Amino acid sequence: MKKKTGVLILYAILSIYALITLIPFIWALSASFKTLEEIVSGTVNIIPKHFTLDNYKQIFVEQKLFPRWMCNSLFIAVVGTALNLLFNSMAGYALARLSFPGKKSLFIIILAVLMIPGQVTMIPNFLILKELGWLNTYQGMIVPGMVNATFIFMMRQFFINFPKELEEAAELDGLSKFGTFFKIVLPLAKPALAAQTIFVFMGFWNDFMKPLIVMSDENMFTLTLGLNTFKGQYISYWNYIMAASMVFTLPILLIYAFFNKYFIKGISFTGGK
Repeated sequence: MKKKTGVLILYAILSIYALITLIPFIWALSASFKTLEEIVSGTVNIIPKHFTLDNYKQIFVEQKLFPRWMCNSLFIAVVGTALNLLFNSMAGYALARLSFPGKKSLFIIILAVLMIPGQVTMIPNFLILKELGWLNTYQGMIVPGMVNATFIFMMRQFFINFPKELEEAAELDGLSKFGTFFKIVLPLAKPALAAQTIFVFMGFWNDFMKPLIVMSDENMFTLTLGLNTFKGQYISYWNYIMAASMVFTLPILLIYAFFNKYFIKGISFTGGK
């Protein structure tokens, strides 16, 4: 009886927390269909008094650069995530399975990188990109972030617990190290790759500071910078900002919905099929 009561209390707390978390999102969704006058009037109502689709029409039709900003964000996030999945996984596997000079020192350096705040590297990154001529370019956004020390460490921990018997069987069948990695190990690493995909994609997609430093041409803006253009010195168009925010949120929801099933499987992953 006590256990059942405890479970009910836990569910009640989680339900309240979920509701508190959802309220701002629901209000933003509602505000995306309101006029600016209704939003700034101060009335708190979930259902719009004057329902309108003009906000979405404005950002997609009147704001000519919005589709370009969205394509920029998608391209940077997708390519950056793909490169992270490849290089972080390869580095993690090398640290977990291969023996080479300086392996321990390299791993210590990677752990040290985790302790350095990103703000410390902003100016050096800007100066390097300026010297390379990569300001206002896609490579300026993608290349500096195509590896991530956090996920190199995560993949190393995953591969350390990966069953060696599968790799040994692959080697007996004549597969090289690269063949074993790409044909056996990587396909079975879907849970870790799914978790990495979600977090890395969100990192690229939500990033504001890096595009702010690298991009100055409006044609190269990402959505995070584009949203900022709806805010002026004397007036902020919150109706357009809310509509754009809903469009901005959609890819994250789709990524999470698609990869979540693999992420959950990772809890009970055993390495066998």
